[in-house]
Amino acid sequence: MMDKQRILNLLSEFPYDRDEYWVITGGAMVLYDIREQTADIDLGCSKRLADHLEADGCLFRRTDNGKRWFKYGKNIEIFEEWLKDTIETVHGFHVVSVKGLIEMKQELGRDKDKKDIELIKAFLNRQTSICRDVP
Repeated sequence: MMDKQRILNLLSEFPYDRDEYWVITGGAMVLYDIREQTADIDLGCSKRLADHLEADGCLFRRTDNGKRWFKYGKNIEIFEEWLKDTIETVHGFHVVSVKGLIEMKQELGRDKDKKDIELIKAFLNRQTSICRDVP
């Protein structure tokens, strides 16, 4: 399992342009402090980065929609052009918005994603109550 610092360290070592990828799913939840740990780091990436990864010999397969899905090392999976809503900058890295995170989790629809949606909603409720408490 990876905590926030481990994710940030791995992303810092990732040798590609930060503007060409964004953190999604579990890694995004950790960076937003919604969860403390995740099993791996999932990234969305531009077509340009996907082309670069393919040219560099990274193994990939095509998803049902024809986009590329890469396995990079032991801990990183990269999905070509998978993004819902927008990206934000968190800890110096592009991360899918919380709204986009919910949309991705809804699209996946697995039991673990439904549990994650509940965690995200609880996080948003805490954020809203904090904002209400500020004079």
